[in-house]
Amino acid sequence: MAYGYASQERDHRLPPALRAPFERRTWREVGYALLNLPMGIAGFVWTVTMFSLGAGLLVTFVGLPVLVLALGGCRAIGRVERARARSLLWLDIDEPGPDPRTGRGFLARIGARLSSGVNWRHAIYCLVHFPWGIFTFSVSVSLVTYGWGLLSYPLWQWVFPTYAHQKGLQIYGDGDGRGWYLHTPADLALTVVVGGLLVLVTPWVIRGMAHVDRMLVAGLLGPSRLAGRVSELESDRGVVVDTAAADLRRIERDLHDGAQARLVALAMDLGLAKEKLLDDPEAGARMVAEAHGEVKIALQELRDLARGIRPAILTDRGLGPALSAVAARCTVPVSVTVDLPGRPVPAIEGIAYFTVSELLQNISKHSGASRATVDVWQTEDRLMLHVSDNGRGGADLSAGSGLSGLAERLDSVDGVLALDSPTGGPTRITAELPWRV
Repeated sequence: MAYGYASQERDHRLPPALRAPFERRTWREVGYALLNLPMGIAGFVWTVTMFSLGAGLLVTFVGLPVLVLALGGCRAIGRVERARARSLLWLDIDEPGPDPRTGRGFLARIGARLSSGVNWRHAIYCLVHFPWGIFTFSVSVSLVTYGWGLLSYPLWQWVFPTYAHQKGLQIYGDGDGRGWYLHTPADLALTVVVGGLLVLVTPWVIRGMAHVDRMLVAGLLGPSRLAGRVSELESDRGVVVDTAAADLRRIERDLHDGAQARLVALAMDLGLAKEKLLDDPEAGARMVAEAHGEVKIALQELRDLARGIRPAILTDRGLGPALSAVAARCTVPVSVTVDLPGRPVPAIEGIAYFTVSELLQNISKHSGASRATVDVWQTEDRLMLHVSDNGRGGADLSAGSGLSGLAERLDSVDGVLALDSPTGGPTRITAELPWRV
């Protein structure tokens, strides 16, 4: 859900109180309030008529299809209302989801539609919107008519003596022509003052009612919180699966191109050395010594690969020593402060470790910084990471960058990555992860 008023209105020198009656937003919201009445009548008449007919026909088989048709009509009205809110209120509401048609057979499809909470929320909206539409229509018409009518009264006051044969607009009076008619200069000044006050108050009353309209549309015609959460979890699951697949491909590539190729070459060298030991012992010994060096290199590559999966120091000693080891390998001096009462679950601890590791790699490669700091602490049920440097800044979370991938990985576990990196520096990155003990 998003609002678009900030980008729609231009800057003005007039204060908001004087500018509001003339803003496009105000008149869009007035139009929305005026349309509430016909839309409310249409939705209410359809809902009451069709549900009454369906309930009355439940004694026969026809009642169920009529109720399904009633819910389908409410969904159609909901689509119109979302489009109206998008056009006049600049309120972008996602579709609540398709009309459920699960199950095989006619009765199964009817049952799915009748048990859909989305359908019934649309029906509730059609019922609730009718009295609200009457209220908003009446208030809007009254405020706009009386406000602008009284403000402009001196311009059309001449109508009364010319065509109605009375001094002016009658406020009260009796049948003998006695009463209060607005016609004196003081009366005209009073009407202008009252009309001006109404004109200034009207936009804020309209905006208050429009805010209620937004809540009705978002709460009853948009996706539910549960549906939004399910969609978010599905997206996060896709990110986790893609990340895991990428990590497996990296490990496979590193094994194939690194340690595996080196071990194959080592086996061949040892075979040649075995043959040489009988004919040329010195050459065979030299080949064995070279193979021993290859074994050390292969072991180091395997250690590096294991560290990339989950370093032993993180498993054995926790986040503080592991981050200190990462900082020691950074080309920039890094100050590490870890203040944790305990250890989070291994999955969160691993994500925190690799997050800081990648951020420190970025500092080494791209920042041009002379120093950096890493702070880790716990706030309630959240694990907080803060990495900063005094480099050139200018980092962003644009699509395709390493930081955007890092943000997606944190989001997959309900984490958040916040970046503050103005051009010229400094760069400050804060990551927030669930603790999940």
